[in-house]
Amino acid sequence: MNMKTILFLFCTISMVLAQVQPMQGQPIQDQAAQDQPPAPKADVIVLHGNIYTGITVASSFHETKRADAMAIRGDRIQDIGKESDILKLKGPETQIINLDGHFVMPGFNDAHLHLASAGFQRLTVNLVGARSLTDFRDRIRARVETAEPAEWIVGSGWDQTLWPVKELPSRWDIDEVSREHPVFLQRVDGHIAVANTRALQLASVTLASKDPAGGKIDRDSSGQPTGILRETAREAVAGVIPKPTHDKRRQAIEAALRDLAQWGVTSAQDNSSWEDFQIYEEIQHDGKLTSRITEWLAFNDPLDRLRAHRSAHPASDNLLRTGMLKGFMDGSLGSKTAALLEPYSDDPNNSGLPQYEQAQLNQMTKERVSAGFQIGFHAIGDKGVQMALQAFDEAQKEAREKKIQAANGGDDYRLRIEHAQVTTPLQIAKFKELKVIASMQPNHLLTDMNWALDRLGPKRAAHSYAWAEFLKRGVPLAFGTDYPVEPVTPFRGLYAAVTRRSEDDKREYVPEQKISMEQAIAAYTTGSAFAEFSEKEKGTLAPGMLADFVVLDRDVTSVPPLKVLGTRVLRTVVGGKTVYEAN
Repeated sequence: MNMKTILFLFCTISMVLAQVQPMQGQPIQDQAAQDQPPAPKADVIVLHGNIYTGITVASSFHETKRADAMAIRGDRIQDIGKESDILKLKGPETQIINLDGHFVMPGFNDAHLHLASAGFQRLTVNLVGARSLTDFRDRIRARVETAEPAEWIVGSGWDQTLWPVKELPSRWDIDEVSREHPVFLQRVDGHIAVANTRALQLASVTLASKDPAGGKIDRDSSGQPTGILRETAREAVAGVIPKPTHDKRRQAIEAALRDLAQWGVTSAQDNSSWEDFQIYEEIQHDGKLTSRITEWLAFNDPLDRLRAHRSAHPASDNLLRTGMLKGFMDGSLGSKTAALLEPYSDDPNNSGLPQYEQAQLNQMTKERVSAGFQIGFHAIGDKGVQMALQAFDEAQKEAREKKIQAANGGDDYRLRIEHAQVTTPLQIAKFKELKVIASMQPNHLLTDMNWALDRLGPKRAAHSYAWAEFLKRGVPLAFGTDYPVEPVTPFRGLYAAVTRRSEDDKREYVPEQKISMEQAIAAYTTGSAFAEFSEKEKGTLAPGMLADFVVLDRDVTSVPPLKVLGTRVLRTVVGGKTVYEAN
């Protein structure tokens, strides 16, 4: 090869290399980025917001990241950050929402409510807030006057602790209003009820009736039932009440869903019936389900039925699915049926009504955990909590020995105790050891502080509603409302959690157990998501997360606590779609 040919080849190779190599000073990765297709345009962009992401700043445990704007594509957050960056994702069909500087936060995830019961409360006699026996009877009378002959009169929400004379109502009190209509009225906590004489007759509750296991029929000095039925004793009357029609059930549920949207609740962990779940499926099919629902199943149901219900709907559905099994260890403090290790301070002959024998409970819990179910036990009294922890301890040991996987794989079973209102320091340490979630409702304290100290005495009260103590021990908290036992608004819960003061700001209950607003918000969002294995999908506002958020009329992290109570929801968004907007 001669010199001329060599020179020609050298020039040709140099030209080729110049075409394929990056320009001088330009990094190779920048050139690759230029070759990438542009990011798809957003469906929705929200601008001019004070966006509380729920994500803690790495350098400060008490500071949460904020943003100005957010882009949404489909049902997920595409990006979040500065307006100048987010506007780059704007396309010709992108919807722009101007937030006018309002506060935005992740949607509330109510970790414990009863959606269908709340809806039916709107269609029946609403006794919430009745201030006296006279008011109680007047509300029943108003319903009787419009009822068909012999029609059942049902209702809920009464609370005798609000009355001047704090005595339970009786069947004779209701008989004065109506003897022809059977009447059955649940107390606000749903753990005791009162029935009139006609209802007791239809249910065959008589002088000769025996107390059922886990229940009690209150009687007068002659042994006659007074109409008060505690815990499982209610089932005799409830079992003879005609079931609601399909249309009534859907009407009730749609009313409750509107309540959720109005108060910024984008996810609900619900304890209703299987018939109600089928209504949710129907509403979802119609494209009208406005909140994500995780439906609990009944712990006492046979395993075959539980497996069938679990498999009847796809677990991958982020809008509607089945979740944990709900069981009841005891009743409530308000009705004095919560199971306590020592008697009630204001009722020395009463320690509550446990709902299980421990051996039976342990065996049932083992079987259900081994079948791959998450379990949550209602336990309000410290004895109820003790029963739940013992059953969980044995079930987890057996499941790990058998290498049984939890609902999301591995051995993270995320067992829960619902309410956990009365605990001991040793029990709280056991929560931590067993990795049990404390699923609690801080708004209960606003009602219960009127009599909780009388029920418990100061020593037990010091460890009741113990949110701060749980967090200090590293126990995960998940917050909810127990709607309709308490109103569905989460702002009462935030206020209660950070103040432990009455709504008129005149009374305080064990202030050592209050927590910060940031901790309370986390319990209502990320904590609730964790409690249902959904922390990778919701609870924070970040790219890839579900676009569930709420716009408020004030920044709840900066206003005085009393101002939190008056918070209004301006907009509720689920999966990028607005499901509520204030007038």
